[in-house]
Amino acid sequence: MATLSMVSGPVATSSLPFPTRRRTSSVSFPAPKKGGLGHGGLRIECIRIGGVEIPNHKRVEYSLQYIHGIGRTRSRQILLDLSFDNKVTKDLSEEEVITLRKEVTKYMIEGDLKRFNRVAIERMKEIRCYKGIRHKLGLPVRGQRTKNNCRTLKGKRAPVAKKKSAGSEE
Repeated sequence: MATLSMVSGPVATSSLPFPTRRRTSSVSFPAPKKGGLGHGGLRIECIRIGGVEIPNHKRVEYSLQYIHGIGRTRSRQILLDLSFDNKVTKDLSEEEVITLRKEVTKYMIEGDLKRFNRVAIERMKEIRCYKGIRHKLGLPVRGQRTKNNCRTLKGKRAPVAKKKSAGSEE
């Protein structure tokens, strides 16, 4: 495999007011393939499913989890429905990728799912139900206690002035 290397030349010590050591560094890059696609002649192949580029170096079960709306259970269910082996994503054939895309489109994922959830929250705020009010106030929705925790939703603590005791007045 041919490599390109960049080596910095020696530094002239006479021009510097302090003593230095001679530094050399080398960085090697793989030689670009001719006719390759991508940036600078490098070829990068990613499988795009449901509008998301899923990683090539992981198994299909875990690669599908990069799609919003597909978790571990649903990715396993998709593989069972298609009767696929759980192999590395880059080893999938074109036909397998096409059938995988068709199967994934059956589920509500990515933008559709996010839009559905946003509309549901807006509806709860409109009708002023308990959950809608909690969303509007930026407080926990699912019954968590708020005395000590939930700092993420409530924000930073506001300083509260201490009360003066009655006996300390002068």
